[in-house]
Amino acid sequence: MLFRDSMLLSRRCAAVFLLAGSVCGFSSCADAGRAVSVGRQVRGTIPLRDIDHSVWDQLLRRYVDDDGYVNYRAWHASRADRQKLRDYLSGLSSADPKQGDRHAVKAFWINAYNALTIYGILREYPTSSIRNHTARLVGYNIWKDLQLYAGGQPWALEDIEHRILRKTGDPRIHFAIVCASAGCPRLRNEAWTPDKVDRQLDLNARDFFSRAQNFRYDPGSGTFFLSEILKWYADDFGGSQADVLRTISVWLPDQRSQKAARQGRGRIRYLTYDWSLNDQARRGSGTRRR
Repeated sequence: MLFRDSMLLSRRCAAVFLLAGSVCGFSSCADAGRAVSVGRQVRGTIPLRDIDHSVWDQLLRRYVDDDGYVNYRAWHASRADRQKLRDYLSGLSSADPKQGDRHAVKAFWINAYNALTIYGILREYPTSSIRNHTARLVGYNIWKDLQLYAGGQPWALEDIEHRILRKTGDPRIHFAIVCASAGCPRLRNEAWTPDKVDRQLDLNARDFFSRAQNFRYDPGSGTFFLSEILKWYADDFGGSQADVLRTISVWLPDQRSQKAARQGRGRIRYLTYDWSLNDQARRGSGTRRR
């Protein structure tokens, strides 16, 4: 009986291990359920506007193309540039999140979210999707367990998104933060800055709706085909379908769709979100602008 029970326990443990591997990727299971911290505790902090994003800007220009696809292979192969990214993230630890106007808050946390995501992907590379590292039951979840120290406390990716950026009340942040997927908004190949963030947000919103994977309009049936981002975060765009259409109308690419959306008139259908990695080595043709 004892032997049989031991065998059953072993089989259950093996099943749990296989489940963890299937949902979080075996490269992450060494960190299963444990936080992966980036940055450091600091004694003195500085205002958000005083944080230097120049290194992040240089890395983005070097490894990201105009459509937001990343040369992960080359970046991963450069130990020096992976260290530069880690050093940049460590530098963000010096920021005091309470010392910044709304423009500084948006620029700082968009940069932090995107840089932390890229760092997380480079830890796992080669990989085909961030979803390989988002365990729901057992193991490492990149959105919960990868954490940046800033202002004396750890911030997970989901904290940055839900507790800070969404709280700004600006729905354009959904066209700025990037989860390393082809269905995401374009990862800009420049850093976000407080002085330019409002213009950058508008540009990225317009770019988002200029891509067929995110937006199409059929005037014959009055149907708007939208990215699932607009479904997941509908409340941030007004809640009802009519309100969502009115909110996005200013960023749509043509006058017919703009006019119909302003009137809140039309049906909405959602396009399937593409979770494949935004990797230059894997990219397809569907994300190019019309």
